[in-house]
Amino acid sequence: MLNMKAGVRLGLSAIGIALVVLAAGACSGDTPDGAVHVLRADTDVGPVMEQYIDRGISRAENNNARAVVIELDTPGGLSTSMRDIVQRIERAKVPVIVYVSPSGARAASAGTFITMAANIAAMAPNTSIGAASAVNANGSDIGGNLGKKVENDAVSFIRGIAELRGRNADWAEQAVRDAVSANQSQALQLQVVDLQAGSLEELLSTIDGRDTKTGAGQPVKLEGIAAAPIVRTDMTVWERILDFIADPTVASLLITLGFLGLIFELANPGLILPGVAGAIAIVLGFIGFGTLPVHTAGLVLIGLALVFFAVELIRPSGFLAAGGIVALILGSIIAFRGTPAAVQPPLALVIALGAAFAVLFSAILSMAVWARRQAPALTGAAALVGRLAVARSPLTPEGYVFIQGERWRATLDDGSADEGDRVRVTGVEGFRLKVHKEENP
Repeated sequence: MLNMKAGVRLGLSAIGIALVVLAAGACSGDTPDGAVHVLRADTDVGPVMEQYIDRGISRAENNNARAVVIELDTPGGLSTSMRDIVQRIERAKVPVIVYVSPSGARAASAGTFITMAANIAAMAPNTSIGAASAVNANGSDIGGNLGKKVENDAVSFIRGIAELRGRNADWAEQAVRDAVSANQSQALQLQVVDLQAGSLEELLSTIDGRDTKTGAGQPVKLEGIAAAPIVRTDMTVWERILDFIADPTVASLLITLGFLGLIFELANPGLILPGVAGAIAIVLGFIGFGTLPVHTAGLVLIGLALVFFAVELIRPSGFLAAGGIVALILGSIIAFRGTPAAVQPPLALVIALGAAFAVLFSAILSMAVWARRQAPALTGAAALVGRLAVARSPLTPEGYVFIQGERWRATLDDGSADEGDRVRVTGVEGFRLKVHKEENP
């Protein structure tokens, strides 16, 4: 097992990695007013995309953007996240344009709903939209009455979206009931989308001067949008990591390894590292499956961090402190990502807290290591040095003494002692004690 000093080093390394991830995931840079904000949504529709689009639209609203362009390429995903994205688009304070791009991209399944919810929907050449039938997570059909309920609910939802935006509601219903799809030319002819554009620049030039509405329904004129500055809001490093975790294979692996870590910890109490890593892995795995809401998972990680810190104070190991700081930083990122800026903890504060905890617990561990090195041995023959014993046979100079309920062979260093005399232990040689007679016991 690793010694205490190695635990301190490993803990500080984990802290450094977590702080680097936090800094890499931070957004920086000034954003000009009146710009066109461009988001790139090229992953499965899920909690990560939902959070990312919400953050991008909020950033555009806070900076008085002319419009938000979502470059979409997705095979579909979770219906719950799709509904949240649609609702976010429909309440946006700036016009939202969904552009299915680049060439070869698709807005399939849940992406169909998102595209049709936009104020302006556009497609690049050689792209497709549709195939929006509801299926199980494993891709199989939903049978029975449950399948009918899910299908009818999806039909009513997509028809409502199409009617709100003045698009072809009948085709939208077919996309759900019969899984029909269309390429860019067919979609334009069927009035599923508003236009076809070969590039972002062509898209902005085509809609320049067009009258439209914000997601919330306020009329707006897209005047001068072609010449407006472009601001790209990309996924942060942390969002990319979350998106990687959201892969079903990765999420399954995390949960499996997490439970194995907990089982290994229970079978070998005191190792600590498998239990700490396992608990964090399980929470991240549940995020990937969408079973645990992202913000809730962040709060769970913060709670785990507090538990790790409390146990670390009782039983210093280094691993608990490192795991606690990693969980605290990850939990802070997850729990507060996408929330209004007014309630987000400042990035500098989170980094400062992580560094403060690192310094605090490294100091505690260093003191524990020093104390362990300075403390005398408390067991074995060495612990008997300086204590009184009683002779159980004459010491001339060898014999036997009785000390702390045990009989020891002893050698008197000077003179002789009778049975019953008191002697003091002055040293140890193997399994033999060296003693000195007490003249005034």
